[in-house]
Amino acid sequence: MTGPTPAPPPTASQTVGPFYGYALPFPGGPDAAPAGHPGTVTVHGCVHDGAGEPIPDALLEFWQPAPDGSRRGAPGSMRRDRVTGGFPGRDGVRFTGFGRVATDADGHYALRTLPPGGVPYLSLIVFARGLLHHLYTRIYLPDRTDAAADPLLASLEPRRRATLLAVEEPGGAPATYRFDIRLQGDGTHEETVFLEFTEPA
Repeated sequence: MTGPTPAPPPTASQTVGPFYGYALPFPGGPDAAPAGHPGTVTVHGCVHDGAGEPIPDALLEFWQPAPDGSRRGAPGSMRRDRVTGGFPGRDGVRFTGFGRVATDADGHYALRTLPPGGVPYLSLIVFARGLLHHLYTRIYLPDRTDAAADPLLASLEPRRRATLLAVEEPGGAPATYRFDIRLQGDGTHEETVFLEFTEPA
């Protein structure tokens, strides 16, 4: 008599290929702020690999509270419309709290949103080819007074802290911030600080 068949080992992680970019981007993904809102800010930059080269097919997801600190977003902003390919809640009028932006051929992205309330940062998830798992990080806006008291920023040495700070570009109306993402250091630039989330014990 033989014993029970042992369970198969877990399937190995696979690298995230560029193919996900064909299904995940959607119309209006870079526009978290309502169209024409006077408080709109733009956050833009480039995603770079370890050699300093731009990544032309990365995908970025942004999550944030509304300016009043609420985290509900617009109902339906994640429900896909089968006819248009868009999302009913992303009607150009309501704030969604969520954006999804693909980089262009030069590795550039741009998000139009509203300043977050209650926290000094935007949450960001990076998908790119060659990554076994997506990466989490934050974009801290430099004109937020509460950033100085943020425990994550306070825990980092200055050169690492700088990788999480967006830079306001002069003459922007509305405000425009530059935030480049580096998946690895290239000898001149520091790797962006990425976060790890673990299950509570």
